[in-house]
Amino acid sequence: MRIIAELPHPECKITIFSMNQKYLIKLEKGAYEQTYKLSEIDITDGVNGVFKILDDEFMKTAGERFAQMRSDFNNAFNRYENQ
Repeated sequence: MRIIAELPHPECKITIFSMNQKYLIKLEKGAYEQTYKLSEIDITDGVNGVFKILDDEFMKTAGERFAQMRSDFNNAFNRYENQ
């Protein structure tokens, strides 16, 4: 697996990897991460096509997903502490 791009973004770290003819898009925010896999043959203009997928709407919903992940984990941890 090799890093082919890192994209600046105010909400999370974005890293794009290439591995086994797939692109892996990794979004990281604090202790949480989201990873998406795409076949390289499905993206006609290479890594630039991956950049286009990461549009404002996608990034907005990914941010909402991070908030939900944090909430889910905090709720689970609180249940653990209160056993």
